Amino acid sequence: MQKPSQTFEQIREQMQTIASDMQNKIGDAIRQSPAKDLEKNIRSMMTQGFQKMDLVTREEFDVQAKVLSKTREKLEALEQKVALLEKQNHS
Repeated sequence: MQKPSQTFEQIREQMQTIASDMQNKIGDAIRQSPAKDLEKNIRSMMTQGFQKMDLVTREEFDVQAKVLSKTREKLEALEQKVALLEKQNHS
């Protein structure tokens, strides 16, 4: 007759083997599933859609916002100069 501890050890090893096999089979199923292809296709479609939208990166947007701000400041300064010159010519 086997000792109870030996039986328990055998059962534990068998359970580990079964769990490992199941994990491998599930991993294989996921790798071969259409979900992976679906994700790839969706990413591709989104990338193409974004390219058609002519989007800019956040960095590019921030740079252009700074350029616009400086341009506004220069325009306001020029408007003030023009107004001053017009005032001088009318005097």
